[in-house]
Amino acid sequence: MALNDILLRIRAAEAAAGRPERSVTLIAVSKVQPPERVRAVLEAGQRIFGENYVQEAQGKWPDWRAEFPGVELHMVGPLQSNKAKVAAELFDAIHTLDRASLAGRLARLADGMGRQPQLFVQVNTGSEPQKAGVLPESTDAFVAACRADGLRLDGAMCIPPEGEDPTPHFRLLRAIAEANGLPGLSMGMSADFEIAIAEGATHVRVGSAIFGERDYPAV
Repeated sequence: MALNDILLRIRAAEAAAGRPERSVTLIAVSKVQPPERVRAVLEAGQRIFGENYVQEAQGKWPDWRAEFPGVELHMVGPLQSNKAKVAAELFDAIHTLDRASLAGRLARLADGMGRQPQLFVQVNTGSEPQKAGVLPESTDAFVAACRADGLRLDGAMCIPPEGEDPTPHFRLLRAIAEANGLPGLSMGMSADFEIAIAEGATHVRVGSAIFGERDYPAV
C-alpha cells in the first residue's frame, strides 16, 4: 500500500543524506479523510497521525485510540486560543505555536495540567501575509518569550510558499532552530519530504501521498 511506499522512500532519503535509519518521524496527516482509509493505515501499523481541526480530531480519535494502542496525535493546523485546552488534552504535539496569546494560554494550561504537549514554533519562512507563523526576524524574541513563560519548546515548523523551491525555506528553518536550541524540524509534505529530509527534517507531514486526495465537503 501507499504507506509502505512512503516509508521506503523515507528510509532511502535518510540513507542518501547519511542519516541514521528511523531518524525521521512520519506523521500521517489524516484530516478530512474517510474513516475506512484511516483505519486501513492504522491496521497497517502506522501510529503517528496529524490533524488540522480540533473538533474533527475530537470526534474520531478517542475510539481509535482505545482500539489501537500507542496512537500519537499531532496538531498540524492553525490552533485557535479558545480551543487550546481541548488541544492540550487531546494532542501529543502541537506544530503550530505562532503567537503570544496562544503561548500564554498553553503555559497556563501546562501549569494546571502538570504537563504539556510537545511544541513546535511555526515560522512563516516566506513572510506571506496570508499565512500563519512567526516572521523569521521575530522568532528569536518569540522563543525567548515562550521560555520565559515556562514553555518547553521542542522544535520549529514551516510550510514553504506554494510553487517555490522549498530548499531555501528548509535551510532557513534549520538555521533558526539551531540558533535557538530547537532540536525538532517539522518540515516536508507529500511533494517535498525527501528534500526536507536531506535538509535535516526530523518530522515529515504526509497526507495525500498516503491516503489519496482529499474530498473536502461542500461549504
